[in-house]
Amino acid sequence: MYKNLLFLLILGISTSIFAQKNIAEKPLFRDPVQDGAADPVIILNRKTKKYVMFYTNRRAKADSLPGVSWVHGTKIGYATSKNGKDWTYEGTANFEGQPQDQNDLTFWAPDVIYHEGTYHMYVTIVPGVFEGWYHPRYISHYTSKNLKDWTYQSDLDLSSKRCIDAYVFEMQDGTFRMYYNNENDNKSIYFADSKDLYHWEDSGKKVVSTRGEGAVVFQWKDTNWMIIDSWNGLSVFQSDDLVNWKKQEERILEKPGTGKDDKVKGGHADVIVQDGQAYIFYFTHPERTPENKGVDEYHTRRSSIQVAELQYENGKITCDRDQPVRLNLKPKRK
Repeated sequence: MYKNLLFLLILGISTSIFAQKNIAEKPLFRDPVQDGAADPVIILNRKTKKYVMFYTNRRAKADSLPGVSWVHGTKIGYATSKNGKDWTYEGTANFEGQPQDQNDLTFWAPDVIYHEGTYHMYVTIVPGVFEGWYHPRYISHYTSKNLKDWTYQSDLDLSSKRCIDAYVFEMQDGTFRMYYNNENDNKSIYFADSKDLYHWEDSGKKVVSTRGEGAVVFQWKDTNWMIIDSWNGLSVFQSDDLVNWKKQEERILEKPGTGKDDKVKGGHADVIVQDGQAYIFYFTHPERTPENKGVDEYHTRRSSIQVAELQYENGKITCDRDQPVRLNLKPKRK
């Protein structure tokens, strides 16, 4: 009997230690150079079996720069992980072949999709470094075989000259739909369709009434979901046909959490669904608190990547960001 009790005690301790090892830290990741990681997107490298996180790479430490020029002037940062929990900074992605000198370009908000042996990135390009927000930007298409070196393909002809934040979703019929933000239409979410990821036909219409950016679309619990950054937490929508979207009344990541760097609202996210569970990777400006309202310097500019687990309750998505996240993604192919 005592041997059995001792065995159960050891088993319980071992299980507890293993569970603790799988709990993601807060914050999940910070860029060690610029300290301005935002807008994360995650994809599996099918050769190395590692996950790659691409992100907007803001120059948070350059607090002497005027206006919003600190959010301009950088390439896309990236980090790698075997399990989605422990991330290693790898530098910035290499872009080549674009018609304009890349030193004059700003790269924002990437999305990456894999198809038939090639990775496709759709990234927002700002043609310069500006002190204000109202300047041209457009979405460019790049391809890669290794997720580090990217070759320019084209600039997309979409609904306006100010389109940002692409997210590409593969439809059941094998075609592709891109959701993006049309800033010239009150920052509304539009979509375009493609059969081959190279040629896109714009819909010319918005799909949700709520203003927002950074759309992420995914399938979970036998239905389609869209989450967008509505600048006061994240708005959630559900759809049966990927055209007509019903808004959920409650936003997620609106209420500040209690964890390190997580005591503010969450922003622009990506979602990974695996083994029936859904994990949301989002970013925060940890020190943009009510006490620091109006302060614009390094500590209010820096940003962190966080992760939380989504829950499904009574037909709605909820998210308790204070709950421990046991994260051990497996390198499974779609």
